[in-house]
Amino acid sequence: MKRNLIIGTVLSATFLLAAIISLVWTPYDHTLLDIPNKLKTPNAANLLGTDHFGRDILSMIMVGARTSIAVALVAVGIGMGLGVPLGLWAAARSGSWLDELIMRGNDLVFAFPSLVIAILITAIFGAGAVNAIIAIGIFNIPVFARITRGAALSLWQREFILAARVAGKSAARISVEHILPNVTNLLIVQGTIQFSLGILAEAGLSYVGLGAQPPLPSWGRMLADAQTLVSIAPHMALMPGFAIILTVLGLNLMGDGLRDYLDPRLRVARA
Repeated sequence: MKRNLIIGTVLSATFLLAAIISLVWTPYDHTLLDIPNKLKTPNAANLLGTDHFGRDILSMIMVGARTSIAVALVAVGIGMGLGVPLGLWAAARSGSWLDELIMRGNDLVFAFPSLVIAILITAIFGAGAVNAIIAIGIFNIPVFARITRGAALSLWQREFILAARVAGKSAARISVEHILPNVTNLLIVQGTIQFSLGILAEAGLSYVGLGAQPPLPSWGRMLADAQTLVSIAPHMALMPGFAIILTVLGLNLMGDGLRDYLDPRLRVARA
């Protein structure tokens, strides 16, 4: 529905704007420690309150938005950049040993959640935002590969593809010129969904100490810092929690709205 698209776009744009603004301005320095003013509830000076070190929570959420969006965006880019070509390749060679190899490789990656992959990567290279990006990106590859292959397989049986093959076009050229444009809408919708899941994954990894490291703020680590102080400073957990919820909700609503808008069959049904 158009309403979902509008609401989702507004919510997503709000946090994206906050992330962009944080590049040049925040109400306070997010690394500034102000112990005398620690655990302050929301007030005129600190709109969302302060944490256990006296840091301004609004400033940390703004910078944390930048961290979450950057990690999720790059991770989705990795997933699409590698998964889509693999899916197109597998569909073009459907039933061959290459198709089987690609899909069984996808199954192998699916057997290890992003958290497990992150633990393995961290054990080798250490914790950090870059390793979180790699872990989430690796998990996104089979998602896009499967989506692309499934959509492409049905297209390979269509008349316009048969005409292209009769014209002498190679499988690679058909995949790029005819298959990819026809699955782009599906990939855009899936990209928004994986983007929201990437933000959740980044928050989860940071919560257990495997994501962005201090002094770089992260919504997940803000929740981890607040878990022992919920009874005396609930705003420390509520504010980053609401940021995660609203961002993920916005992206999911936007993805749902884009699906309705881009799918011609749904447009005909509504008409």
